[in-house]
Amino acid sequence: MIVGTAGHVDHGKTALIRGLTGIATDRLKEEQARGLTIEPGYAYPTPPPGSEGAVLGFIDVPGHERFIANMLAGAAGIDAMLLVVAADDGIMPQSVEHLRILELLGVERAWVALTKCDRVDAARVQQVRAEITAWLAQTRFAGAPLFAVSNLSGAGQAALGDALWAAARAQTARRVSGGFRLAVDRAFVKQGAGVVVTGTIRSGEVRQGDNVCLLPGGASARVRALRAQNREVALARHGERCALNLSGSEVERGTLSRGDWVVAADSRVEGRQRLDVTLALLSEAEPLKHWTPVHLHHLSAHVTGHVSLLEGETLAPGQTMLAQLVLAAPLHAAHGDALIVRDHGASRTLAGARVLDVAPPRRGARQPARLAWLQALRAMLPEADGEVQLAALWPRLASGQSVDLVALAANLDLPAAVLDEAAAQAGWVVIAADAATRHAFRVDDLAARYAAVVARLGQVHVEEPAMRGAEIDRLRRMSAPALPPALFRPLLERWKAGGEIVQHGPFIALADHRATLGEADAARWQAVRPLLAQTPFEPPRVRDIAMTLGVDEGEIRTLLRRTALLGEVYQLRHDHFFLTPHVAQLADWVRELAACSPEGVVASAFRDRVGCGRKLAVAMLEFFDRVGFTRRVGDGHKVIRQDMLFT
Repeated sequence: MIVGTAGHVDHGKTALIRGLTGIATDRLKEEQARGLTIEPGYAYPTPPPGSEGAVLGFIDVPGHERFIANMLAGAAGIDAMLLVVAADDGIMPQSVEHLRILELLGVERAWVALTKCDRVDAARVQQVRAEITAWLAQTRFAGAPLFAVSNLSGAGQAALGDALWAAARAQTARRVSGGFRLAVDRAFVKQGAGVVVTGTIRSGEVRQGDNVCLLPGGASARVRALRAQNREVALARHGERCALNLSGSEVERGTLSRGDWVVAADSRVEGRQRLDVTLALLSEAEPLKHWTPVHLHHLSAHVTGHVSLLEGETLAPGQTMLAQLVLAAPLHAAHGDALIVRDHGASRTLAGARVLDVAPPRRGARQPARLAWLQALRAMLPEADGEVQLAALWPRLASGQSVDLVALAANLDLPAAVLDEAAAQAGWVVIAADAATRHAFRVDDLAARYAAVVARLGQVHVEEPAMRGAEIDRLRRMSAPALPPALFRPLLERWKAGGEIVQHGPFIALADHRATLGEADAARWQAVRPLLAQTPFEPPRVRDIAMTLGVDEGEIRTLLRRTALLGEVYQLRHDHFFLTPHVAQLADWVRELAACSPEGVVASAFRDRVGCGRKLAVAMLEFFDRVGFTRRVGDGHKVIRQDMLFT
């Protein structure tokens, strides 16, 4: 159990930790000279008899308002609060702000140490005790045990220590989920060891010998040695304070600092400058307006930014609203992470935020569908030590809304397999195009999408009877424009298995559809076909046909293209259409000539066989190359698809 101090400057936090543990947490010479804590200090006492195996660690944070950023860096990973209030001063501004911050960070357990009781009389002790009890009653720490102590004589410290060790013995291990992420709060070089970073493990676990990634920058490193709670260990897990001795050619002291991250080598966590959050404004704060500039603290990182409110123009004190944080520098956050929001002057804590989505779209942030998705993500927020509530997601999604499992896995920092299993348990169907495109759909939603495709195909067949069907991409745009193109093809494969729809090359059609010409086109085709058949291997051009029939050239070209879709003709050149049986005959002659010539069919031999001009013979051979029947090699054309039919 990691206990963090909280309280006003000079209320005796550091002296109390020294009395409880025998360890001086002020390690800097400046701190020791001034008697003022500047950086968080750490103490891990030896368990007393009867507490072997229990772990109790203390993080002593600065109490001065000038060092609130340092306080936040130390308080980010604690399990419980030790609120320190001096009996002579009573509740002070930093007492209130520290408690508010720890509430916003999700800390739920607390003990209170009433220090300097030897400086006041019993009546004053009782007065301050009553004030603290009444104050805490309005917070989540109502009923927290209070111990009157003296840091000079040590009175009351033993009872407080016994209570903390009893809680440490009862502490259960946190659930471990997600990829390994450690928020760096210190980086230094240790003689004989090399680069060492310390911090709180936000999620996952790490072993000695693991390969890790350093963010930002993406440098690779190896965990050479590992300490947790100031002890040599082979494994450290979520919630533990940890020191990593890193090795690797890319590891340098100057590249690591507070606010950086050490993550699993395969982590998908990225730095983001936009985060969608749920924002809770403190009841004592002023109303928060849209686009207010703020300071933001995320574990050990500190950036500035603006608050974009998504459900109104103003957030009232004590209220909560969906918002987007627009940051001046990237944060490496994941769903569920807590942030502290302070005012533009960094003098007051305003609100707390919980991350919902680390990769929000740049447009449509206030659209109803987007807000509904954020509310669904909000329902999944983990409790203090809990897992992401995946089961809460699926019932909250609107009909027709699919889930991008790849993006969700990156947002939650969870393996894709976990989300696949959760989707299946919820009765959803996972459709995958590739490793980067995986969506989950409701069964009834897939049925509705299938019905829309069938209906659209029926409409296409009525409007365009000469077409063999609708091209795949066109069909997607008509029936499912919001669906990622890569997903439409695997869905078609799933639907084709039912037999109601079929595929003809690039066209999708209903199985009972037979492409036919309209009445007017059919009548005109009866006049055009004999003209093409009169000179089968040197048919008239489109303009010649149009002149013969006294029809617009564009109409003839459109008709011939429609008949090409029906398989009646092939378009060998821009204005040259050949009847299908005649193209099949040309293909047979190519096979015949190719069988007699190792170098393939040459234009002169093919011209003589067909009985046409050289220019047209070359165009015919180029057509066969274009459709993949032959391939030009030198001056010849070799058959590469003997089985290719022209029917």
